[in-house]
Amino acid sequence: MFIIFDSIKEKYLAFNRLYEETGDKPFEGKDSLLSLYQYIFDHVYNWVVVVDAEGYIAMINKPYCEFIGIPQEEAIGRHVTEVIENTRMHIVVETGHREIGDIQKIKGNNMIADRIPIFQNGKIIGAVGTVIFKDMLELDAYVSKIMKMESQIAYYKEELKKITGGNYTFKSIVGNSEKIRRAKELAQKVSSSKSNVLLLGESGTGKELFAHAIHNASSRGDLPLVKINCGAIPSELLESELFGYEQGAFTGAKKGGKPGKFEMANKSTIFLDEIGDLPLNMQVKILRVIQEREVERIGGLKPSSIDVRIIAATNRDLSEMVRKKLFREDLYYRLNVVNIQIPPLRERKEDVSLLSNYLMRKLAKEMNCHVTAISPKAMEALVRYNWPGNIRELANIIERAINFIDKEASILLDHLPFYIRKELSNDDADNPYQLGSLKEIIEEVEKNSIIKALKETDNNKYKAAKILQISRTSLYEKMKRYSLEL
Repeated sequence: MFIIFDSIKEKYLAFNRLYEETGDKPFEGKDSLLSLYQYIFDHVYNWVVVVDAEGYIAMINKPYCEFIGIPQEEAIGRHVTEVIENTRMHIVVETGHREIGDIQKIKGNNMIADRIPIFQNGKIIGAVGTVIFKDMLELDAYVSKIMKMESQIAYYKEELKKITGGNYTFKSIVGNSEKIRRAKELAQKVSSSKSNVLLLGESGTGKELFAHAIHNASSRGDLPLVKINCGAIPSELLESELFGYEQGAFTGAKKGGKPGKFEMANKSTIFLDEIGDLPLNMQVKILRVIQEREVERIGGLKPSSIDVRIIAATNRDLSEMVRKKLFREDLYYRLNVVNIQIPPLRERKEDVSLLSNYLMRKLAKEMNCHVTAISPKAMEALVRYNWPGNIRELANIIERAINFIDKEASILLDHLPFYIRKELSNDDADNPYQLGSLKEIIEEVEKNSIIKALKETDNNKYKAAKILQISRTSLYEKMKRYSLEL
Protein backbone atom coordinates (compact mmCIF):
# COMPACT_ATOMS: atom_id res chain seq x y z
CA MET A 1 0.00 0.00 0.00
CA PHE A 2 1.18 3.54 -0.80
CA ILE A 3 2.37 5.71 2.11
CA ILE A 4 -0.04 8.44 0.89
CA PHE A 5 -2.97 6.15 1.61
CA ASP A 6 -3.19 7.19 5.26
CA SER A 7 -3.33 10.84 4.28
CA ILE A 8 -6.20 10.09 1.87
CA LYS A 9 -8.09 8.41 4.69
CA GLU A 10 -7.27 11.25 7.08
CA LYS A 11 -8.60 13.81 4.56
CA TYR A 12 -11.75 11.76 4.14
CA LEU A 13 -12.33 11.64 7.92
CA ALA A 14 -11.47 15.35 8.17
CA PHE A 15 -14.12 16.52 5.73
CA ASN A 16 -16.63 14.22 7.42
CA ARG A 17 -15.94 16.08 10.66
CA LEU A 18 -16.09 19.38 8.78
CA TYR A 19 -19.47 18.43 7.36
CA GLU A 20 -20.80 17.68 10.84
CA GLU A 21 -19.40 20.92 12.27
CA THR A 22 -20.77 23.19 9.52
CA GLY A 23 -24.30 21.78 9.80
CA ASP A 24 -26.56 23.46 7.25
CA LYS A 25 -23.61 25.10 5.47
CA PRO A 26 -21.39 22.16 4.49
CA PHE A 27 -19.54 24.06 1.75
CA GLU A 28 -18.41 27.05 3.80
CA GLY A 29 -15.07 26.93 5.58
CA LYS A 30 -11.42 26.54 4.77
CA ASP A 31 -11.87 23.04 3.19
CA SER A 32 -15.07 23.95 1.35
CA LEU A 33 -13.89 22.64 -2.05
CA LEU A 34 -12.92 19.26 -0.60
CA SER A 35 -16.25 19.09 1.22
CA LEU A 36 -18.10 19.93 -2.01
CA TYR A 37 -16.29 17.15 -3.90
CA GLN A 38 -17.20 14.65 -1.19
CA TYR A 39 -20.81 15.79 -1.17
CA ILE A 40 -21.06 15.29 -4.95
CA PHE A 41 -19.25 11.95 -4.71
CA ASP A 42 -21.75 10.67 -2.13
CA HIS A 43 -24.83 11.92 -3.97
CA VAL A 44 -24.21 10.98 -7.59
CA TYR A 45 -26.66 8.45 -8.97
CA ASN A 46 -24.03 5.89 -9.97
CA TRP A 47 -22.14 3.77 -7.47
CA VAL A 48 -18.44 4.63 -7.43
CA VAL A 49 -15.33 3.09 -5.85
CA VAL A 50 -11.68 4.19 -6.06
CA VAL A 51 -8.77 1.85 -5.23
CA ASP A 52 -5.03 2.44 -4.94
CA ALA A 53 -2.33 0.62 -6.90
CA GLU A 54 -2.61 -2.46 -4.69
CA GLY A 55 -6.38 -2.72 -4.78
CA TYR A 56 -7.18 -1.13 -1.42
CA ILE A 57 -10.27 1.08 -1.27
CA ALA A 58 -9.40 4.77 -1.07
CA MET A 59 -12.92 6.11 -1.65
CA ILE A 60 -16.39 4.60 -2.02
CA ASN A 61 -19.66 6.52 -2.07
CA LYS A 62 -22.54 6.07 0.34
CA PRO A 63 -25.10 4.56 -2.11
CA TYR A 64 -22.64 1.76 -2.98
CA CYS A 65 -21.99 1.05 0.72
CA GLU A 66 -25.70 1.02 1.52
CA PHE A 67 -26.30 -1.58 -1.20
CA ILE A 68 -23.49 -3.95 -0.13
CA GLY A 69 -24.37 -3.39 3.54
CA ILE A 70 -21.18 -1.96 5.00
CA PRO A 71 -20.45 1.46 6.56
CA GLN A 72 -18.19 3.78 4.57
CA GLU A 73 -15.67 4.01 7.42
CA GLU A 74 -15.25 0.22 7.48
CA ALA A 75 -14.97 -0.14 3.71
CA ILE A 76 -12.21 2.42 3.28
CA GLY A 77 -8.77 0.92 3.83
CA ARG A 78 -9.83 -2.67 3.17
CA HIS A 79 -8.90 -4.63 0.06
CA VAL A 80 -11.60 -4.37 -2.57
CA THR A 81 -12.03 -8.15 -2.77
CA GLU A 82 -13.11 -8.18 0.88
CA VAL A 83 -15.83 -5.60 0.31
CA ILE A 84 -17.22 -6.00 -3.23
CA GLU A 85 -18.38 -9.35 -4.54
CA ASN A 86 -16.91 -10.60 -7.87
CA THR A 87 -14.86 -7.41 -8.26
CA ARG A 88 -12.10 -7.06 -10.84
CA MET A 89 -10.72 -3.73 -9.63
CA HIS A 90 -7.54 -5.38 -8.33
CA ILE A 91 -7.00 -7.01 -11.74
CA VAL A 92 -7.40 -3.66 -13.54
CA VAL A 93 -4.62 -2.06 -11.44
CA GLU A 94 -2.41 -5.06 -12.22
CA THR A 95 -3.01 -5.11 -16.00
CA GLY A 96 -3.63 -1.42 -16.64
CA HIS A 97 -6.43 -2.37 -19.08
CA ARG A 98 -9.79 -0.64 -18.88
CA GLU A 99 -12.96 -2.75 -18.76
CA ILE A 100 -16.09 -1.10 -20.18
CA GLY A 101 -19.64 -2.41 -19.90
CA ASP A 102 -18.68 -5.58 -17.97
CA ILE A 103 -21.39 -7.65 -16.30
CA GLN A 104 -20.75 -8.15 -12.56
CA LYS A 105 -22.97 -10.15 -10.21
CA ILE A 106 -23.44 -8.62 -6.75
CA LYS A 107 -25.99 -9.99 -4.26
CA GLY A 108 -27.75 -11.82 -7.08
CA ASN A 109 -28.02 -8.73 -9.33
CA ASN A 110 -26.38 -8.64 -12.75
CA MET A 111 -24.87 -5.16 -12.94
CA ILE A 112 -23.07 -3.29 -15.70
CA ALA A 113 -19.76 -1.79 -14.56
CA ASP A 114 -16.90 0.29 -15.98
CA ARG A 115 -13.36 0.01 -14.54
CA ILE A 116 -10.75 2.60 -15.55
CA PRO A 117 -7.06 2.53 -14.48
CA ILE A 118 -5.56 5.83 -13.21
CA PHE A 119 -2.09 6.75 -14.48
CA GLN A 120 0.33 9.39 -13.21
CA ASN A 121 3.61 10.01 -14.99
CA GLY A 122 3.10 6.77 -16.89
CA LYS A 123 2.62 4.71 -13.71
CA ILE A 124 -0.61 3.15 -12.41
CA ILE A 125 -1.57 4.71 -9.09
CA GLY A 126 -5.06 3.25 -8.82
CA ALA A 127 -8.39 2.71 -10.57
CA VAL A 128 -11.95 3.98 -10.48
CA GLY A 129 -14.95 1.70 -10.88
CA THR A 130 -18.52 2.77 -11.64
CA VAL A 131 -21.73 0.75 -11.65
CA ILE A 132 -23.54 2.17 -14.70
CA PHE A 133 -26.69 0.03 -14.46
CA LYS A 134 -27.70 -1.63 -11.21
CA ASP A 135 -29.59 -4.48 -12.88
CA MET A 136 -30.66 -5.67 -16.33
CA LEU A 137 -34.13 -4.15 -15.92
CA GLU A 138 -32.54 -0.73 -15.52
CA LEU A 139 -30.47 -1.37 -18.67
CA ASP A 140 -33.57 -2.45 -20.58
CA ALA A 141 -35.41 0.68 -19.44
CA TYR A 142 -32.48 2.84 -20.56
CA VAL A 143 -32.26 1.13 -23.96
CA SER A 144 -36.03 1.45 -24.41
CA LYS A 145 -35.84 5.14 -23.58
CA ILE A 146 -33.03 5.70 -26.08
CA MET A 147 -34.94 3.79 -28.78
CA LYS A 148 -38.03 5.87 -28.07
CA MET A 149 -35.99 9.07 -28.32
CA GLU A 150 -34.43 7.90 -31.60
CA SER A 151 -37.90 7.09 -32.91
CA GLN A 152 -39.16 10.54 -31.90
CA ILE A 153 -36.17 12.25 -33.51
CA ALA A 154 -36.75 10.29 -36.73
CA TYR A 155 -40.44 11.25 -36.62
CA TYR A 156 -39.70 14.95 -36.12
CA LYS A 157 -37.10 14.86 -38.91
CA GLU A 158 -39.73 13.44 -41.26
CA GLU A 159 -42.29 16.01 -40.13
CA LEU A 160 -39.75 18.80 -40.64
CA LYS A 161 -39.12 17.56 -44.17
CA LYS A 162 -42.87 17.51 -44.85
CA ILE A 163 -43.28 21.07 -43.55
CA THR A 164 -40.37 22.34 -45.64
CA GLY A 165 -41.61 20.36 -48.66
CA GLY A 166 -38.51 18.23 -48.56
CA ASN A 167 -39.87 14.72 -48.12
CA TYR A 168 -39.12 13.90 -51.75
CA THR A 169 -36.89 11.19 -53.18
CA PHE A 170 -36.15 9.95 -56.69
CA LYS A 171 -39.22 7.71 -56.35
CA SER A 172 -41.26 10.92 -56.24
CA ILE A 173 -40.16 11.74 -59.81
CA VAL A 174 -42.77 9.95 -61.90
CA GLY A 175 -42.07 8.93 -65.49
CA ASN A 176 -40.72 6.13 -67.69
CA SER A 177 -39.75 8.09 -70.80
CA GLU A 178 -36.14 7.90 -71.93
CA LYS A 179 -35.43 11.58 -71.31
CA ILE A 180 -36.70 11.61 -67.73
CA ARG A 181 -34.91 8.33 -66.97
CA ARG A 182 -31.63 9.81 -68.22
CA ALA A 183 -32.11 12.91 -66.07
CA LYS A 184 -32.90 10.80 -62.99
CA GLU A 185 -29.90 8.51 -63.54
CA LEU A 186 -27.52 11.46 -63.80
CA ALA A 187 -29.04 13.12 -60.73
CA GLN A 188 -28.69 9.91 -58.71
CA LYS A 189 -25.03 9.59 -59.72
CA VAL A 190 -24.14 13.10 -58.54
CA SER A 191 -26.15 12.89 -55.28
CA SER A 192 -23.22 11.49 -53.30
CA SER A 193 -20.88 14.15 -54.69
CA LYS A 194 -20.13 17.58 -53.19
CA SER A 195 -20.13 19.19 -56.63
CA ASN A 196 -22.48 22.04 -57.52
CA VAL A 197 -25.40 21.12 -59.77
CA LEU A 198 -27.20 23.25 -62.36
CA LEU A 199 -30.77 22.19 -63.19
CA LEU A 200 -32.08 23.47 -66.52
CA GLY A 201 -35.67 23.26 -67.66
CA GLU A 202 -38.85 25.15 -68.34
CA SER A 203 -41.13 26.37 -65.58
CA GLY A 204 -43.13 23.56 -63.99
CA THR A 205 -40.89 20.69 -65.12
CA GLY A 206 -39.95 19.70 -61.56
CA LYS A 207 -36.59 21.36 -60.97
CA GLU A 208 -37.29 21.82 -57.25
CA LEU A 209 -38.35 18.17 -56.99
CA PHE A 210 -35.00 17.14 -58.49
CA ALA A 211 -33.18 19.44 -56.05
CA HIS A 212 -34.91 17.82 -53.07
CA ALA A 213 -34.24 14.31 -54.38
CA ILE A 214 -30.53 15.05 -54.93
CA HIS A 215 -30.20 16.61 -51.46
CA ASN A 216 -32.10 13.85 -49.64
CA ALA A 217 -29.98 11.15 -51.31
CA SER A 218 -26.75 12.89 -50.26
CA SER A 219 -24.80 12.69 -46.99
CA ARG A 220 -26.34 16.09 -46.14
CA GLY A 221 -29.89 14.76 -46.33
CA ASP A 222 -30.42 14.74 -42.55
CA LEU A 223 -30.47 18.54 -42.59
CA PRO A 224 -33.20 20.56 -44.34
CA LEU A 225 -32.67 21.86 -47.86
CA VAL A 226 -32.52 25.67 -47.72
CA LYS A 227 -34.40 27.28 -50.61
CA ILE A 228 -34.52 30.77 -52.06
CA ASN A 229 -36.17 32.03 -55.25
CA CYS A 230 -33.76 34.60 -56.66
CA GLY A 231 -36.42 36.07 -58.95
CA ALA A 232 -39.17 36.48 -56.35
CA ILE A 233 -37.26 38.72 -53.91
CA PRO A 234 -36.69 42.43 -54.66
CA SER A 235 -33.03 43.14 -55.43
CA GLU A 236 -32.73 45.55 -52.47
CA LEU A 237 -33.70 42.75 -50.05
CA LEU A 238 -31.86 39.91 -51.74
CA GLU A 239 -28.47 40.56 -50.13
CA SER A 240 -29.83 40.42 -46.57
CA GLU A 241 -31.79 37.26 -47.42
CA LEU A 242 -28.74 35.51 -48.84
CA PHE A 243 -26.04 36.73 -46.44
CA GLY A 244 -27.88 37.97 -43.35
CA TYR A 245 -27.11 41.08 -41.32
CA GLU A 246 -25.82 42.20 -37.94
CA GLN A 247 -27.79 44.20 -35.40
CA GLY A 248 -27.96 47.86 -36.38
CA ALA A 249 -26.65 47.22 -39.90
CA PHE A 250 -29.50 49.33 -41.32
CA THR A 251 -32.76 50.94 -40.28
CA GLY A 252 -35.26 48.24 -39.36
CA ALA A 253 -32.62 45.55 -38.74
CA LYS A 254 -33.80 43.06 -36.13
CA LYS A 255 -32.25 43.05 -32.69
CA GLY A 256 -29.51 40.43 -32.60
CA GLY A 257 -29.23 40.37 -36.39
CA LYS A 258 -30.36 37.61 -38.69
CA PRO A 259 -28.53 34.73 -40.40
CA GLY A 260 -28.73 34.54 -44.18
CA LYS A 261 -29.71 31.55 -46.27
CA PHE A 262 -26.08 30.56 -46.80
CA GLU A 263 -25.44 30.45 -43.05
CA MET A 264 -28.62 28.44 -42.52
CA ALA A 265 -27.42 25.97 -45.17
CA ASN A 266 -24.06 25.32 -43.47
CA LYS A 267 -23.29 21.56 -43.64
CA SER A 268 -26.37 21.25 -45.87
CA THR A 269 -27.49 22.28 -49.37
CA ILE A 270 -28.83 25.59 -50.67
CA PHE A 271 -31.21 25.62 -53.64
CA LEU A 272 -30.90 28.83 -55.67
CA ASP A 273 -34.03 28.75 -57.81
CA GLU A 274 -34.27 31.06 -60.85
CA ILE A 275 -30.55 31.83 -60.64
CA GLY A 276 -30.85 33.52 -64.06
CA ASP A 277 -32.80 36.38 -62.41
CA LEU A 278 -29.93 37.16 -60.03
CA PRO A 279 -28.62 40.75 -60.38
CA LEU A 280 -24.99 41.13 -61.42
CA ASN A 281 -23.93 42.65 -58.08
CA MET A 282 -25.29 39.58 -56.26
CA GLN A 283 -23.57 37.27 -58.74
CA VAL A 284 -20.21 38.71 -57.63
CA LYS A 285 -20.99 38.06 -53.96
CA ILE A 286 -22.15 34.48 -54.57
CA LEU A 287 -19.02 33.82 -56.60
CA ARG A 288 -16.95 34.92 -53.60
CA VAL A 289 -18.89 32.57 -51.31
CA ILE A 290 -18.14 29.66 -53.66
CA GLN A 291 -14.46 30.53 -54.03
CA GLU A 292 -13.64 31.48 -50.43
CA ARG A 293 -16.13 29.15 -48.71
CA GLU A 294 -17.07 31.93 -46.32
CA VAL A 295 -19.88 34.42 -45.92
CA GLU A 296 -20.04 37.87 -44.33
CA ARG A 297 -23.21 39.43 -42.97
CA ILE A 298 -24.20 42.98 -43.85
CA GLY A 299 -22.55 45.15 -41.21
CA GLY A 300 -20.38 42.26 -40.07
CA LEU A 301 -16.73 42.68 -39.06
CA LYS A 302 -15.42 39.29 -40.15
CA PRO A 303 -16.53 36.46 -42.43
CA SER A 304 -17.68 33.04 -41.21
CA SER A 305 -16.53 29.79 -42.78
CA ILE A 306 -19.29 27.65 -44.28
CA ASP A 307 -19.60 24.26 -45.94
CA VAL A 308 -22.46 24.51 -48.43
CA ARG A 309 -23.37 22.58 -51.55
CA ILE A 310 -25.18 24.62 -54.21
CA ILE A 311 -27.96 23.37 -56.44
CA ALA A 312 -29.03 26.12 -58.85
CA ALA A 313 -31.94 26.09 -61.28
CA THR A 314 -33.19 28.26 -64.11
CA ASN A 315 -35.51 28.21 -67.11
CA ARG A 316 -33.30 30.69 -68.94
CA ASP A 317 -30.42 30.08 -71.34
CA LEU A 318 -27.46 30.98 -69.14
CA SER A 319 -24.89 30.44 -71.89
CA GLU A 320 -26.73 33.01 -74.03
CA MET A 321 -26.92 35.36 -71.03
CA VAL A 322 -23.15 34.98 -70.58
CA ARG A 323 -22.66 35.91 -74.24
CA LYS A 324 -24.82 39.02 -73.71
CA LYS A 325 -22.91 39.81 -70.49
CA LEU A 326 -26.07 39.46 -68.41
CA PHE A 327 -24.58 36.62 -66.37
CA ARG A 328 -20.99 36.31 -65.14
CA GLU A 329 -19.00 33.70 -67.02
CA ASP A 330 -16.91 32.73 -63.98
CA LEU A 331 -20.04 32.14 -61.88
CA TYR A 332 -21.65 30.17 -64.71
CA TYR A 333 -18.74 27.73 -64.81
CA ARG A 334 -18.66 27.46 -61.02
CA LEU A 335 -22.34 26.48 -60.98
CA ASN A 336 -22.30 24.39 -64.13
CA VAL A 337 -20.10 21.60 -62.73
CA VAL A 338 -22.88 19.08 -63.34
CA ASN A 339 -25.61 20.07 -65.79
CA ILE A 340 -28.96 18.23 -65.70
CA GLN A 341 -31.51 19.02 -68.41
CA ILE A 342 -35.07 18.31 -67.28
CA PRO A 343 -37.36 17.72 -70.29
CA PRO A 344 -40.65 19.59 -70.75
CA LEU A 345 -43.85 17.54 -70.61
CA ARG A 346 -44.52 17.93 -74.36
CA GLU A 347 -41.28 16.00 -75.01
CA ARG A 348 -42.36 13.11 -72.78
CA LYS A 349 -45.98 12.65 -73.83
CA GLU A 350 -45.77 8.95 -72.94
CA ASP A 351 -45.60 10.02 -69.28
CA VAL A 352 -48.78 12.13 -69.33
CA SER A 353 -51.08 9.18 -68.58
CA LEU A 354 -48.84 7.92 -65.77
CA LEU A 355 -48.50 11.41 -64.27
CA SER A 356 -52.22 12.13 -64.57
CA ASN A 357 -53.19 8.99 -62.66
CA TYR A 358 -50.49 9.61 -60.05
CA LEU A 359 -51.66 13.20 -59.50
CA MET A 360 -55.30 12.10 -59.43
CA ARG A 361 -54.63 9.63 -56.58
CA LYS A 362 -52.39 12.04 -54.67
CA LEU A 363 -54.72 15.05 -54.92
CA ALA A 364 -57.87 13.04 -54.27
CA LYS A 365 -56.33 11.77 -51.03
CA GLU A 366 -55.27 15.28 -49.99
CA MET A 367 -58.73 16.68 -50.86
CA ASN A 368 -60.53 13.74 -49.25
CA CYS A 369 -62.45 12.97 -52.46
CA HIS A 370 -63.38 9.59 -53.87
CA VAL A 371 -61.91 9.57 -57.38
CA THR A 372 -60.83 6.31 -58.97
CA ALA A 373 -60.22 6.93 -62.67
CA ILE A 374 -59.83 9.27 -65.61
CA SER A 375 -62.16 8.50 -68.52
CA PRO A 376 -60.57 7.47 -71.87
CA LYS A 377 -61.81 10.63 -73.64
CA ALA A 378 -60.48 12.87 -70.84
CA MET A 379 -57.14 11.07 -70.90
CA GLU A 380 -56.93 11.40 -74.68
CA ALA A 381 -57.45 15.16 -74.38
CA LEU A 382 -54.79 15.39 -71.67
CA VAL A 383 -52.27 13.47 -73.78
CA ARG A 384 -52.92 15.59 -76.90
CA TYR A 385 -52.53 18.93 -75.11
CA ASN A 386 -49.11 20.60 -75.45
CA TRP A 387 -48.69 21.57 -71.73
CA PRO A 388 -46.81 24.91 -71.86
CA GLY A 389 -47.05 24.98 -68.04
CA ASN A 390 -45.68 21.41 -67.82
CA ILE A 391 -46.37 19.23 -64.75
CA ARG A 392 -47.41 22.21 -62.63
CA GLU A 393 -50.16 22.97 -65.14
CA LEU A 394 -51.20 19.30 -65.27
CA ALA A 395 -51.51 19.19 -61.48
CA ASN A 396 -53.61 22.35 -61.59
CA ILE A 397 -55.95 20.85 -64.20
CA ILE A 398 -56.36 17.57 -62.27
CA GLU A 399 -57.12 19.46 -59.04
CA ARG A 400 -59.66 21.62 -60.89
CA ALA A 401 -61.34 18.53 -62.35
CA ILE A 402 -61.59 16.83 -58.94
CA ASN A 403 -63.44 19.88 -57.61
CA PHE A 404 -66.07 19.46 -60.35
CA ILE A 405 -66.71 15.74 -59.72
CA ASP A 406 -70.14 15.00 -58.29
CA LYS A 407 -71.11 11.30 -58.11
CA GLU A 408 -69.15 9.99 -61.07
CA ALA A 409 -65.97 9.05 -59.11
CA SER A 410 -64.13 9.62 -62.39
CA ILE A 411 -62.66 12.61 -64.17
CA LEU A 412 -64.70 13.10 -67.36
CA LEU A 413 -64.04 15.19 -70.43
CA ASP A 414 -66.46 17.91 -69.38
CA HIS A 415 -64.52 18.31 -66.11
CA LEU A 416 -61.59 19.68 -68.13
CA PRO A 417 -61.34 23.32 -69.26
CA PHE A 418 -62.28 24.29 -72.81
CA TYR A 419 -58.71 24.75 -74.07
CA ILE A 420 -57.96 21.11 -73.06
CA ARG A 421 -61.23 19.69 -74.42
CA LYS A 422 -60.81 21.33 -77.82
CA GLU A 423 -57.78 19.13 -78.49
CA LEU A 424 -60.26 16.45 -79.61
CA SER A 425 -62.19 18.72 -81.99
CA ASN A 426 -59.95 18.11 -85.03
CA ASP A 427 -60.80 14.39 -85.18
CA ASP A 428 -64.40 14.58 -83.99
CA ALA A 429 -66.65 16.86 -86.03
CA ASP A 430 -69.61 16.00 -83.80
CA ASN A 431 -67.73 16.76 -80.59
CA PRO A 432 -70.09 18.91 -78.47
CA TYR A 433 -67.13 20.63 -76.80
CA GLN A 434 -65.78 22.44 -79.87
CA LEU A 435 -67.26 25.59 -78.37
CA GLY A 436 -66.88 26.61 -74.78
CA SER A 437 -68.32 29.30 -72.56
CA LEU A 438 -67.30 32.87 -73.21
CA LYS A 439 -65.39 32.83 -69.92
CA GLU A 440 -63.39 29.76 -71.01
CA ILE A 441 -62.58 31.24 -74.42
CA ILE A 442 -61.41 34.49 -72.79
CA GLU A 443 -59.26 32.53 -70.34
CA GLU A 444 -57.64 30.63 -73.19
CA VAL A 445 -56.83 33.84 -75.08
CA GLU A 446 -55.49 35.44 -71.89
CA LYS A 447 -53.29 32.45 -71.07
CA ASN A 448 -51.86 32.21 -74.60
CA SER A 449 -51.16 35.95 -74.61
CA ILE A 450 -49.20 35.68 -71.36
CA ILE A 451 -47.19 32.73 -72.71
CA LYS A 452 -46.38 34.65 -75.90
CA ALA A 453 -45.37 37.82 -73.98
CA LEU A 454 -43.07 35.84 -71.67
CA LYS A 455 -41.41 34.11 -74.62
CA GLU A 456 -40.85 37.39 -76.46
CA THR A 457 -39.25 38.99 -73.38
CA ASP A 458 -37.17 35.94 -72.40
CA ASN A 459 -39.33 35.51 -69.27
CA ASN A 460 -38.76 39.07 -68.09
CA LYS A 461 -41.91 39.70 -66.05
CA TYR A 462 -41.52 43.49 -65.99
CA LYS A 463 -41.30 43.72 -69.80
CA ALA A 464 -44.07 41.14 -70.30
CA ALA A 465 -46.41 43.09 -68.01
CA LYS A 466 -45.61 46.25 -69.96
CA ILE A 467 -46.48 44.56 -73.30
CA LEU A 468 -49.75 43.23 -71.84
CA GLN A 469 -50.46 46.64 -70.25
CA ILE A 470 -51.09 45.19 -66.81
CA SER A 471 -49.26 45.55 -63.51
CA ARG A 472 -46.55 43.07 -62.58
CA THR A 473 -48.68 42.01 -59.58
CA SER A 474 -51.59 41.17 -61.92
CA LEU A 475 -49.22 39.24 -64.17
CA TYR A 476 -48.01 37.11 -61.26
CA GLU A 477 -51.61 36.42 -60.19
CA LYS A 478 -52.62 35.34 -63.70
CA MET A 479 -49.49 33.21 -64.13
CA LYS A 480 -50.36 31.44 -60.88
CA ARG A 481 -53.95 30.90 -62.00
CA TYR A 482 -52.84 29.31 -65.27
CA SER A 483 -49.96 27.36 -63.67
CA LEU A 484 -47.37 29.44 -65.54
CA GLU A 485 -45.64 30.45 -62.31
CA LEU A 486 -41.85 30.83 -62.72
